[in-house]
Amino acid sequence: MSPLCYTMKMHEIIFKPIGLIHSPFKKPDGTPIQPKAAGDVEGTIELLPEYIAGLKDLDGFSHIILLYHFHIAKGYKLEVRPFLDNETHGVFATRSPSRPNRIGMSIVNLLRIDNGTLHVRGIDILDGTPLLDIKPYVPEFDTFDAQRIGWLGSVIHKLPEAKDDGRFEK
Repeated sequence: MSPLCYTMKMHEIIFKPIGLIHSPFKKPDGTPIQPKAAGDVEGTIELLPEYIAGLKDLDGFSHIILLYHFHIAKGYKLEVRPFLDNETHGVFATRSPSRPNRIGMSIVNLLRIDNGTLHVRGIDILDGTPLLDIKPYVPEFDTFDAQRIGWLGSVIHKLPEAKDDGRFEK
């Protein structure tokens, strides 16, 4: 075991879903690869009853950050070929769902909340995805004037047409 593991006292971390994400996307193939590419696609998030009180005051935000589990992705590779490029890149330089901890993040438009159901727009997530957490999106906290976007700089123009082709569920 590496000295870092001893220093950090590494142990298994277990997450319990707080709800379920519903969308029109039943399989990865054809799903938008980012919320910006999802456009006006709407979905819902069904929170488990024991977490509904945590939604208090969330309706005052126009956008929310969803953290979820890539439950369909199989295993992981440290070098992957992302959807927008034909070259391989380190997994941490991509947004590939095949990651060591398979945690996804999407920023979506919050339309309304009905009891424990959140209605959202701009969803790029598979139907039935387990939700791990919700955070309010605050531009003053979450927006940066990025000076570099790495390898994506030469392919970002492909985003509007890019769709999942199922490559990470194999």
